[in-house]
Amino acid sequence: MNARLLVLPPLAALVTACASRPVTGATAPVGAAAHAVAGVGDRALRLYQGAIVVDTHNDLPTKILDEGYDPDVRHTPGIGDGHGETDLPRLMESGLTAVFLSAWVDAPYARMAPGQAFQRALRCTDSIHAFVDRHPDRLRFATTAADVRRAKAEGKVAIFIGVEGGHAIENSLEKLRELHRRGVRYMTLTWNNGNDWAGSSIGEGNTRTAGLTDFGRQVVHEMNRLGVLVDVSHVSEATFYDAVAASAAPVIASHSSARALNDHPRNLTDDQLRAIARNGGVVDVNFYSAFLDSTFMHARDRVMAEARQEARAAGAQPGADSAAIRTALERTIATRVAALPRTPLRVLLDHVDHIARVAGVDHVGIGSDFDGVGGLLPQDMDDVTALPRIAQGLLDRGYSEADVRKMLGGNMLRVMEAVLR
Repeated sequence: MNARLLVLPPLAALVTACASRPVTGATAPVGAAAHAVAGVGDRALRLYQGAIVVDTHNDLPTKILDEGYDPDVRHTPGIGDGHGETDLPRLMESGLTAVFLSAWVDAPYARMAPGQAFQRALRCTDSIHAFVDRHPDRLRFATTAADVRRAKAEGKVAIFIGVEGGHAIENSLEKLRELHRRGVRYMTLTWNNGNDWAGSSIGEGNTRTAGLTDFGRQVVHEMNRLGVLVDVSHVSEATFYDAVAASAAPVIASHSSARALNDHPRNLTDDQLRAIARNGGVVDVNFYSAFLDSTFMHARDRVMAEARQEARAAGAQPGADSAAIRTALERTIATRVAALPRTPLRVLLDHVDHIARVAGVDHVGIGSDFDGVGGLLPQDMDDVTALPRIAQGLLDRGYSEADVRKMLGGNMLRVMEAVLR
């Protein structure tokens, strides 16, 4: 990724992998079908294979543009050089029916010359189209729910585009319309940085955390008119409630988890979960360990603080090279965080379970954030091919097969049918 998982800007490099070194000689099978996965029984695998499975947030485009990652060949999961969670071979093995690839526009683009944030979004959309165009026998570019059903029937994976960071439209409804023309079907109103018309949950760089302005409400109304999903992940509570009130259509949280289980501002409170349920929308659960697991989050914060203190001491030495110290700090943080005990898969399932109990099983989905969290994922959830374990885990917790199908993607398909045109 990008630095989306890190609240504090100096740690952006923690999750930035180097240029990829793909495993050679790998080819993708024709036709998407979930393969057998350790720990997944026949019943769960059959259920998963027959379901519409939708992941609403994957950051593969950032790896392609910023890391030279080749999405056409197989890579290995993990942290660091040449690793990733998504590529064509594994997409075809994942059993995914549809995935939203994120056109993420990082916060610094909001401070650049006019046009740069929008151009970044366009470059991301171009990379997604190019990926699909290279593989018409395996991937289908998608803009509607009907495209999802066609992809399922054809054994293909439907590829959608979601823009992450409302500053990408640079306060222009016409730029929003142009993104829609290029196939964008959701927009996250903010990233960690607020913008001129919407506040974020983090307020990175002392940016806005307040609610929607009048223009922000115009943006929501235009998204409704165009058929672009309003995404409330990353936004402040004030913007969240303003957006839900302003939207005439169901909203989504494309990659957020439950704050009752881990008190992180990127997660949603129970009141917010109930508000999305009343709105008819869906909360798509994020897989990032620091959002899911307070134990991991606090351990991460501790090792980062210790590494910073060591770097400050090194910087105080006569003749210290500040650039070298920063590089060493980033490497130290990445190494120490990667060595922390991994979050158990049951914690991820706890968030799915909590949202299902508070908002209802009709309002839960999957928003993995694969390739956006630097490999810091729960045990047994290493890449896109591990998704059948969600089906097994939910069956083990007593959910009916019908309810599991809803949470795997049926709920998102319902919202897409209502919103996308």
